[in-house]
Amino acid sequence: QVRLVESGGGLVQAGGSLRLSCAASGSIFSINDMGWYRQAPGKQRKLVAVITSGGSTNYEDSVKGRFTISRDNAKNTVYLQMNSLKPEDTAVYYCKARILVAGPMGWYDYWGQGTEVTVSS
Repeated sequence: QVRLVESGGGLVQAGGSLRLSCAASGSIFSINDMGWYRQAPGKQRKLVAVITSGGSTNYEDSVKGRFTISRDNAKNTVYLQMNSLKPEDTAVYYCKARILVAGPMGWYDYWGQGTEVTVSS
């Protein structure tokens, strides 16, 4: 059984910062891409940032220069440092990881439960 557990959400004023964490645990052989998505009320879930196992990153245009994704492979953890937050960043943030597991052996996508971020103006 594999679990992704997020933490670090909360309420912050515009211009502030938050750091999200997502730790994967369970019977994990390897983790490929790890990413953060967000879903605002009444909208579809969208990719915010992704990081490969080698450390390459990609960002959604609206967060470039403000958000930084990173990972600690030894801890199976991905982070999202969010600076200069804006009210439009308000959403539930989800992490996703592509993980190699056994029984049957294969790569599967796993999601966290989500953590809420609210940015007040």
